[in-house]
Formats: sequence, structure tokens, C-alpha cells
Amino acid sequence: MEAEKQPQEVEGKPAKRKKQPKTFTLIQSILLLVLTLVITSGSGYALGHFYFWNEVDMKRVNEQLEYYKEQVRKDPANLENRIILGYTYYLKGDNEDAIKEFEYVLEQDKNYYDAHYNMGLVFIEEERYNEALLAFDKAVKIAPKDFKGHVQLGITYRYMEKYDEAMKSLETANQLSPASTDIIYQIGLVAEAKKDYKMAIDIYKEALSYDPLFEDAVVALDRIKDKDTETEGE
Repeated sequence: MEAEKQPQEVEGKPAKRKKQPKTFTLIQSILLLVLTLVITSGSGYALGHFYFWNEVDMKRVNEQLEYYKEQVRKDPANLENRIILGYTYYLKGDNEDAIKEFEYVLEQDKNYYDAHYNMGLVFIEEERYNEALLAFDKAVKIAPKDFKGHVQLGITYRYMEKYDEAMKSLETANQLSPASTDIIYQIGLVAEAKKDYKMAIDIYKEALSYDPLFEDAVVALDRIKDKDTETEGE
């Protein structure tokens, strides 16, 4: 799978179906794949957010899991299917099996971008930040012009409280993908973590200037507006 290949996203809840077929066509598999939202795309959890699945969503994630388990059984050498299977395990919170799939891919191809990238996502969730850093650093070396790896490096550095490194990685990502509200928001989170609330407010407002409905930035502004006033009074 090429680093730039991205699954489509969908808005709203998946349509309910009266009866689930026992087998899946190619089109149906693609419809299931959109539930993952991101494998290497530049939005959603890929930039540090979480998704909460409702009952209908989880039903289809489970369907996707069974579908790709069968695909891997039929064609064990297909690394792309293993990446999707691993990511689906990750969506279900089965990180151990997710890592196994990514490790298998890397045993076959040590420079497989998506395996390193998705492995890093799992490590972040498990707060294994040193391992996440190694995974994303490798992803960046493989695809230095792909902004997503730089974003994840920035997020990981922020969790490690290495704010200068975090800002540097995020600024690189911003140069590669200018005017991305998600990246700007992540830069704001670094400023907020450093308790530079005035800068954080300005950055969150900048994100909203590109997307006035960007909910995360709205919430962030509401969260820190009083903190900025308190800082000025000290």
C-alpha cells in the first residue's frame, strides 16, 4: 500500500440493513473499510482524537474484522489486508493482535510505511511513548514528505513533555500541509501544555479562522480562556 493511499470517510451513522449477507463483495468490503476512518489519513484519531463507536458502528467493525481475517487466511502473503486487519483489531481495542499483524508485515518488508505508522498509533494508546517515537521516526524516514508521520512525532513528543521537539515536528507537518486545522490545533495543544495560554488562544483562533465549526478548537478555547486571565493577573 502506498503511503498516500487513503480510505474514504463517511459522515453520520451507517445505514441499517435488514439482513447481513454471509459473504462480502468487493464493494461491500470497501463500505466496511470506511469505518476505519483512518489508516494513514490526516484526520480523526490519526491526529490524536478518539472515536466512540455506537452499537451499529461496532457491528460493522466486527463484520470488517471477520471479512479481513478470512482474506488473510486465503492469502497470507497479502500485506495490505494484514494492515487493515491489524487496524481493525486496534479499533476493537485488541492491541496485542494488532501488533502481531503489523510485526508480521514488517518481517516481510521492514520499510512498510503503514505498518510502522499504525504500530505507533497502538503504542501511543498504550502510553509506550519511546516505542511510538521509534515507530513514527521510522515512518518519517521512509516518507519524509508525508505530513502525518511528522504530526504523530509531534503528538508523541508532547506526551513525553518534550515541547521543543514537538513544536519542531508539528511545524514541519504544517509546512507540508499548510492551513490544516488539525495540525494547527496540535500546535495549540503544545502551547497549552507549556502553559503559554495567550499563544494557545491565538493558535486555536487561527484554526477556527479556517474552520469556524472545528469543535476541538472551540472546546479548547473555552477550556483555557479563564487560565489566560489568571496568568495575566499573576
